[in-house]
Amino acid sequence: MCLNIIITGASRGIGRAVALEFAQRSAKAEDNKDKYNIFINCAKNEAMLREVKQAVNDMGVRCEMFTGDISDYNTAMRMFDEAHRLFGPVDILVNNAGISMIGLFQDLSRDDWERIMNVNVGSVYNCCHFAIPDMLSKKQGRIINISSVWGNTGASCEAAYSASKGAVNSLTKALAKELAPSGISVNAVACGAIDTDMNTFLSEEELNLILEEIPAGRMGLPSEAARTVFQLAESPSYLTGQILTLDGGWT
Repeated sequence: MCLNIIITGASRGIGRAVALEFAQRSAKAEDNKDKYNIFINCAKNEAMLREVKQAVNDMGVRCEMFTGDISDYNTAMRMFDEAHRLFGPVDILVNNAGISMIGLFQDLSRDDWERIMNVNVGSVYNCCHFAIPDMLSKKQGRIINISSVWGNTGASCEAAYSASKGAVNSLTKALAKELAPSGISVNAVACGAIDTDMNTFLSEEELNLILEEIPAGRMGLPSEAARTVFQLAESPSYLTGQILTLDGGWT
């Protein structure tokens, strides 16, 4: 039986790479138990999400999509209703949806703070809330949260983003303890500087300064993050409650 996976924030960057990684693995699998049905989501970039869906379908892998802001509880509920209708219970959840904001803390408005927390933490709550009952019924499942090194260490001028990712890390550890008796693993990937649209605001000078601090001497690739997510999805359930840092030795 194919495993059903939901990937949020999948229209570009890490989420897109995760969808393509699972599709490639599924296309190559000889045993049906190693195949995946892929359900992808993004908030508003429907055209880009459709391109990802087409790329997955072109590999001969089933893929469906849902466009909507899952930081809204009712929207997330509709997404899971659709996933259940098309695929059935969820086996793997990849919480990747997220936004960032750069600026001094004193310039951060209450609305901006709430928006970042709602998207980066609220969407994880919403999706876990609807996915966990499926996993409990099967006594197995994988939840993988995409976090950030700033959730571990904090970053100047990214207070809200750092706080939100710190919350994701703590939620990951707490849920892992709660769900381990049911065979469900919960882990996070704390990404460093990954070459995605989220980092295009950096000037060439700023980017070079960052690269000088990274022992690996480069930014990470979305495909590398995606392979890490796949490895977590395939890992034993005894590997749980971990925040895996993927940053080229930066922090």
